[in-house]
Parts: sequence; structure tokens; C-alpha cells
Amino acid sequence: MDANAGSFIAVRRLAGSERAAGAAAFHHSSSAEVVTGSTAWIGKGLSCVCAQRRDSDARLSFDLTPVQEECLQRLQNRIEVQYDSSNSDHQEALKALWRASFPGAELRGLISEQWKEMGWQGKDPSTDFRGGGFISLENLVYFSKNFPKSFQELLRKQNGDRAIWEYPFAVAGVNITFMLIQMLDLQSVKPRSFIGAVFLKLLSENDQAFDILYCITFKLMDQQWLDMHATYMDFNTVMKSTRRQLERELLLEDIQWIEDMPSYKLLAR
Repeated sequence: MDANAGSFIAVRRLAGSERAAGAAAFHHSSSAEVVTGSTAWIGKGLSCVCAQRRDSDARLSFDLTPVQEECLQRLQNRIEVQYDSSNSDHQEALKALWRASFPGAELRGLISEQWKEMGWQGKDPSTDFRGGGFISLENLVYFSKNFPKSFQELLRKQNGDRAIWEYPFAVAGVNITFMLIQMLDLQSVKPRSFIGAVFLKLLSENDQAFDILYCITFKLMDQQWLDMHATYMDFNTVMKSTRRQLERELLLEDIQWIEDMPSYKLLAR
């Protein structure tokens, strides 16, 4: 994974009169003004939030079963794939994300100013995948197809009392992929933390566990954002809080499936 990143973008939600003035430029239900800055955004500032050991953690084995090894290897193979703008499958995945995000709106090209409406830093989304690789695009597409109601609510910032300066949706999604890979220590040969060991047990029960956890995390992050009345300068603080909550839930005694996590209930199809 590449932890280097370029500039961030912040998204300012526009009042009704301002939206009307800019409606001719692009038509869908939410409008935004994109502002660039010089602070690194993707993959930065995600400090380690360590889980506390519980007495029951002693029963966890860090030695993997053959099934767990196979599941981890498949996931690691996905993680290692970098986005390739010349790969037709990757291009189609990006187009699928657009169609799911803005049904009925024609995409003028894989490099287009339209992508900023989704919260990419510039007109070429491929430059933002350095922090998360191709799997970060797969995560977004999975979210859009399996939990379309929640996906649209987050994309269009439909719920709650939103900040004037909001987090950019797509770039936040790449950050979430990056954070989960780090939190779960998924690039190691075997888990080096209790959280990682717990997750691999869940992954062996459901090979979509990482994608589902991504959806849970995105929705939970947005809920934390609203609860904290955050603005874009608070993004890293919100991510740390989200990580702590995920770790608490993963270590609950009765979590046998990824869908048992309390925050799974936040998702809507």
C-alpha cells in the first residue's frame, strides 16, 4: 500500500440560491463546491488505536487454520492489486461506480470534471487510488450495489445536520479501505493482534466479510461525524473514533458473524 498522497479536497454544501446558480453545470440532487488544499489526506494521520486485552482474548489462536490461510491469501491478493487505468476491467469497475452513484447521468469520460461531484480530488479518480489500490474501488462498488440506500445517503449527505464543509465522499472511502487494512494487519503472514485474529475467524465464515466491514465502517464513520458535529478539519479525529468503536464491537463476546456487529444495523438496502 502506498501511504503517500497529494492534496486534500473539502466539499462545501451550497444553499438553495447558490445551487440554483450552478445547476446548469451538472444536474443531480446534491450540489457542492470543491476547494483544494495542501494538506495530505489519503492514508495520513491514521494513528494506531490499540485494543485493550481482555481475559477472554487468551483463547484466541494466532495460528491459522488452512481455511483461514486460504481466505487471508485471497484477500491479500486483492489488496496487492493496484488500480491500472489501462486495464479494461478496472475501467468498467469505475464506470459501474458512476452508474450506481448517478443513475441516468451520462459520464463524459473516465477523466472528467464530473468526478469531483463524487468527492474525488481531481478530474482523474485513478490518481486517488494510490492509498487504497483497486480494492478501494471494489469496496465502493460493493457498497453501492449491496446497500444502495445507505450509499446514496452518504454520497448526497442526506441525513443529519451537516457541516458547511463536508468530507469528500470518494476520498473518504479510499481512506476507510486503507485504515481497515492497517487496523486488521492484513498484509502480515498471520495476525499480530487480537483484532486481526478475530477478523480472520469472521472472514473464514463469510468471504465477503471485508467488504461488509467496509460498508459498516463508512456508515459508522458518518454517524460519528454527525454526533461530533465535525467539519473537514476533524476528519482524522472522526476516523480514530470510528476505529475505536470498530475494535470494541469486534471484541464483543457474541460476535460470530460480521453481521452480528451492532453497527451493521445502521446499514439499509
